[in-house]
Amino acid sequence: MRPALLIFDCDGVLIDSEVLAARALIDALACHGIAVDLGFVARHFIGRAHTVIRAEVKTRFGMELAASFEDDYRQRLLASFDAGLVPMPGAIETLAALDVPFCLATSSSPPRLAASLRLVGLDGVFAGRAFTASEVARGKPAPDLFLHAAARMGTDPAACVVVEDSAAGVAAGLAAGMEVWHFVGGGHFAVMDMPLPDGVTPHRRFDSFASLRVARADLFHAPAGAADANRA
Repeated sequence: MRPALLIFDCDGVLIDSEVLAARALIDALACHGIAVDLGFVARHFIGRAHTVIRAEVKTRFGMELAASFEDDYRQRLLASFDAGLVPMPGAIETLAALDVPFCLATSSSPPRLAASLRLVGLDGVFAGRAFTASEVARGKPAPDLFLHAAARMGTDPAACVVVEDSAAGVAAGLAAGMEVWHFVGGGHFAVMDMPLPDGVTPHRRFDSFASLRVARADLFHAPAGAADANRA
């Protein structure tokens, strides 16, 4: 069926940011006495809101992060984004060609999201249709954020498709009663083990925006000249 709304995650879907973010987080935690690796970040933090970090560190390491942690992490993260953040290959062209409504729903904080979209030139594309976990009571894997995005866009959740890379995001989309497409084209899939938990099964899986556009060509504007060619 043709969806009424596509809801895109941002990090790891529209922007190839997860490795940069993970390394900035590892460095920030190390400065506060917590040693973790990419595998730990993949298992516990990818796709989750920032508040999860403090809770996980307290639970697993018995430590309260200093009040300065969030600022330290944000500075490291934005510096790495300034130096190396790029849009996911094909993402900008795919958004421009879509013939169905779309929006964005992310666990990123509003300042991080604003910086990310500005750096890759998508700030105008998502003006008025970008939603963050700061707007709901519970972040992913709870369904709140996706249900909130659907409500703000005036769309029945059952008519929405979520495009997500993380286990938490896939679980959230399923919990919201939406169709979920698992996007595995980000650079983090090459360096992190990103399995989905048992029972968390997306409806489809794509390893690139090119493959998505081929599989669901019905969701996109016909290329210029295609209509004339068909009539001929």
